[in-house]
Amino acid sequence: MRVPQNRHVQPPVSAPASPAPAATDALQDPALLRRLLRAKDRMDAASHEAWPVKRLAEVSGVSDAHFARSFKRAFGVPPHRYLLTRRIEQATTLLRDTDLSITSIAFATGWESLGTFGRIFRDITGSSPGAMRVELRAGMPQLERVPACVLKAAQRPDLNIAVLEKRRRVADDTVPSSTREVS
Repeated sequence: MRVPQNRHVQPPVSAPASPAPAATDALQDPALLRRLLRAKDRMDAASHEAWPVKRLAEVSGVSDAHFARSFKRAFGVPPHRYLLTRRIEQATTLLRDTDLSITSIAFATGWESLGTFGRIFRDITGSSPGAMRVELRAGMPQLERVPACVLKAAQRPDLNIAVLEKRRRVADDTVPSSTREVS
């Protein structure tokens, strides 16, 4: 009886695949990063204004889809979440430092509806705007000694996951997920 011999066959050598231009990291292209920073600076300066992706892409001089992908790749969050972060930071500062009504703060920070402002503020920070104001003012004597930049960084909301996902997790999965993980 003959045993077949195992012959080792070399796989064909192929040329290394070059990365697609769209797959390159936004941080590797200084011109694109400057354009993204220009849009980010505009959002920072006028976070109370509406900033749809189309408007941000026009500021950056790139297409809508390319802007959205590149912004997320460069800054770690999509443009809309970044804008939410800025608005919540600004609202928290106004709650702490002014006597403006919550309605005035909502409209001053770019929200079109008091209900939407309250719901999203509570989802992100864990407390309502009124409760946050009481909490912040209770700790005011200690906070006066902390530099404003350090205080803002400490109070920055965590928006690494979508607000709806946070809501679903808080509800202890009582609401079925809109997507299913396949293992």
